[in-house]
Amino acid sequence: MEDFGTGLFDVFQEGAKSKVQLPKKRMREEEELEEFKEEYYVKTEDIDGCTHECAYPIDYVENEISQTEPAKTYKFELDPFQKCAIKCIENNESVLVAAHTSAGKTAVAEYAIASALKNNQRVIYTSPIKALSNQKYREFHDEFKDVGLMTGDVTINESASCLVMTTEILRSMLYKGSEVVREMKWVIFDEIHYMRDKERGVVWEETIILLPEAIKLIFLSATIPNALEFAEWVCKLKKQPCHVVYTEYRPTPLQHYIFPSGGEGLYLVVDEFGKFKEKSFKKAISCLTDLQDGKQNRKVGPGNNSEVTKIVQLIMEKDMKPAIVFSFSKRECEAYAISLNKHDFTSDEEKAAIEQIFVNAIDTLAEEDKSLPMIQNVLPLLKKGVGIHHGGLLPIIKEVTEILFQEGFVKCLFSTETFSMGLNMPARTVVFTNVRKFDGESFRWISGGEYIQMSGRAGRRGIDDKGICILMVDQKMEPEIAKGMVKGHSDPLNSMFHLSYNMLLNLMRIEDSHPEQMIKKSFHQFQNDRSCPEVMKKKIELQNKLNEITFEHENEMEEYDNIEVAKQSFKKTIKKYIQNPEVIARFMNPGRIVYIIDHKGIEWGWGVITCCTKKRVDKKKLKDLEEEVQVKFIIDVAIYVLMKDVPLPLLDMNSDEGEAYSMRFQLDSIDKVSQLRLYIKPDLKSKEFLPGTVSDLRKAYKQLNGNIPLLDPINDLKISDPDFIAALSKITELDEMEKALPVVKRPDFLEIKAKYEEKKSISQAIELLSKQLKASKTMILKDDWKAMRRILRRLGFCSENHVELKGRVACEISTSDELLTTEMMLGGIFNDLPIDIMVALLSCLVHEENSAESKKPSHPELASAYKLLVDIATRFADVFVQSKLNIDQESYINSCKPSLMEAVFSWAHGAKFSEVCQLTDVYEGTIIRCIRRLHELLRQLHDAARSIQSHELSEKFAEGIRLIQRGIVFAASLYL
Repeated sequence: MEDFGTGLFDVFQEGAKSKVQLPKKRMREEEELEEFKEEYYVKTEDIDGCTHECAYPIDYVENEISQTEPAKTYKFELDPFQKCAIKCIENNESVLVAAHTSAGKTAVAEYAIASALKNNQRVIYTSPIKALSNQKYREFHDEFKDVGLMTGDVTINESASCLVMTTEILRSMLYKGSEVVREMKWVIFDEIHYMRDKERGVVWEETIILLPEAIKLIFLSATIPNALEFAEWVCKLKKQPCHVVYTEYRPTPLQHYIFPSGGEGLYLVVDEFGKFKEKSFKKAISCLTDLQDGKQNRKVGPGNNSEVTKIVQLIMEKDMKPAIVFSFSKRECEAYAISLNKHDFTSDEEKAAIEQIFVNAIDTLAEEDKSLPMIQNVLPLLKKGVGIHHGGLLPIIKEVTEILFQEGFVKCLFSTETFSMGLNMPARTVVFTNVRKFDGESFRWISGGEYIQMSGRAGRRGIDDKGICILMVDQKMEPEIAKGMVKGHSDPLNSMFHLSYNMLLNLMRIEDSHPEQMIKKSFHQFQNDRSCPEVMKKKIELQNKLNEITFEHENEMEEYDNIEVAKQSFKKTIKKYIQNPEVIARFMNPGRIVYIIDHKGIEWGWGVITCCTKKRVDKKKLKDLEEEVQVKFIIDVAIYVLMKDVPLPLLDMNSDEGEAYSMRFQLDSIDKVSQLRLYIKPDLKSKEFLPGTVSDLRKAYKQLNGNIPLLDPINDLKISDPDFIAALSKITELDEMEKALPVVKRPDFLEIKAKYEEKKSISQAIELLSKQLKASKTMILKDDWKAMRRILRRLGFCSENHVELKGRVACEISTSDELLTTEMMLGGIFNDLPIDIMVALLSCLVHEENSAESKKPSHPELASAYKLLVDIATRFADVFVQSKLNIDQESYINSCKPSLMEAVFSWAHGAKFSEVCQLTDVYEGTIIRCIRRLHELLRQLHDAARSIQSHELSEKFAEGIRLIQRGIVFAASLYL
């Protein structure tokens, strides 16, 4: 039998060799396993300092590495992981390099570029963002010269042997069949872990799938626990080996400290050897005051700023600079930086150098732009050695801050987490102003993966003997949470593959291609299918176990089981009546004995009510409808448990192993109400009376032999509803039927019942696994694909087997909603609108960030144009729902954001950037990002109009580009 490589099938190999001797059922199982046979095998090699694994196609013949002159030499000794990765490149095989920030992954990319140039081959280097592409272009151009750049905004030397570009540009080139791709030998994907990004991660998967098999791939990634799984996907997809070179090695070890809010110093919680200091951690947490304990989030304020000021001063005094201070809020970054205004961390010579660099950087700007408040306000801070870095800043300010930080002039940089990705700009110290972040719904502890990514900036290789990480903590945290954060694992690389209309239409245009092929080749589908062998193995194990369980009376037990199921149904009806507050609330007085089964189905048994309180709950219905008021009963119950939060085994009230405990339940947890009430002490809330109360309950239980008398539902609870009485009657009838069964009368009935329950449980598990296997064999996103195909046909973008004119236009648009944009273009809306109104309207499709000021534009023409867009979006949303696409109609319509319409309209009219900023509450950097995306969309629309011979529209879009392409918005990057 073939070697499957993963070891999942080894236990079945012997059986497979003698398949003819197996029973038919076993043969079917073996045949099912064959369906999940792997197409690759894995080899692992342990190297000092790193792990080397490789996924090989089953029929691959390994090559001998030819001894040739190295394509590049280095002035320093390479680390083991770098040497190993370079060997893979020399052997002309794909490789994934996974290592911590600042470990030196770029050295591997540089070798691949040098190797390609030496052999007169072309190489593409892709990055997730334009800013990083610009930086890498400068870095590679300084070394290799023959380097070009393509980002959409900028194109430089597109015929160069080495091209740096964003992943989106490469994807677009692949769909258009660019000649450049045919000449490629290597493609380098930097920051490949970005593939787990919810919105843009799919771009990486599309690009990898579309690349020709002959091209070799290099992936640079932060540490990811499932690196081999990714390599196996590449191996299966490209039918070529894919190596993984993985290292946890940090060139500069890290020390992790806690700075408790209100405390006076730092507490070492993890040393440079990775040892967690439990005593030091407890000491740090004990410094937190009762007032600080339990806060859910930190708010910018004088107290908070003073804590940050205190820690920055400590960093400067102990010479732990430069420092990066991470915050999860742009406004917090600025507030913290401004709070240091009275401090000065630079010499007179450094101040002069900072001012010179800054003046040279902004020298290309117009005089009116040089006087912008942001530019005026940031220089005094920079001169004091304090920098700010977040997405809302002007790009030129971000870049000059990066340059000053690299040169050592910025001693303390306040940044959002986005700074943790990209160019190698480490510091000696990293500070977290908060260890909780808002994820859009609630505040949560930051994950181990997020912490690893940001803390990786600490420690400069060759300069610092260790890096320092400081967590500012303002609320108590358990040691396990802290350990999970500072000693946790990186987040796995999970696919975020999803379908887009642009993808579907482009694939339908490519000859011999089909969207289903893209789905089946995706990493998402691979991860889905990969579980099949284990599921199949588990199913066979359970089936064998089921076959071993044999006993008589199976038919009678099935009858008994059917009666029990019917009884449960009627019991639910009865319970619903009994748990009605109007029925039992008057019996929920202190001392009442009740039987508890909570909402999770856990049986807590008999307990004594110690307190019952009414709680008024007010709920506002959606869209400000009438207020709904509910009264909720909260019941405190003294209960006998094995230990805290662990119920005693049933019928074990006589055991002496339990303890008294008070628990809180709602009315729907009360299963039975007793006639009995115990006398309990007046001080109900005092814990000292709990043991006595529970002791009295146990005595009553023992005296009554467990037969606690219940309130009669008809005579005591006064329930007279006919349905309730019918349900009681049915249960009595079913009880009689159950008692009449011969199997119930047997002395070994409980043993028979246990065996039956086991068999039933295994059968249900097998059925569940069978459904899982069936689902795994089905193509993922199949329903989405069918619905989207229906939508494209109904809206006229394609026919059954042909992409229509609308579809060809939509293929050109990737910066905005391709369907809405195409509909507006071909529906004649742009023909009738003035250019400035058209440009402002298009801003709704490219502005992504939420704004506090999301009101509709007040300008009548802009408001009228926006209504046209909303009408189309509303019509489309209706079609989506009719086509059975799972979508939130309101969210879809609201995704057209009008916040920047008036700002863009003003800019298109020639307004100064300072005047534009007065029209909106969003950051200057956000305005620039929106206008640049708008420029890219206009360029795509211009190309689309030309492709369908619409010269009038083509010229209109070109004029729109000319209107907005000016000033500080399109200032050249300092890296170019």
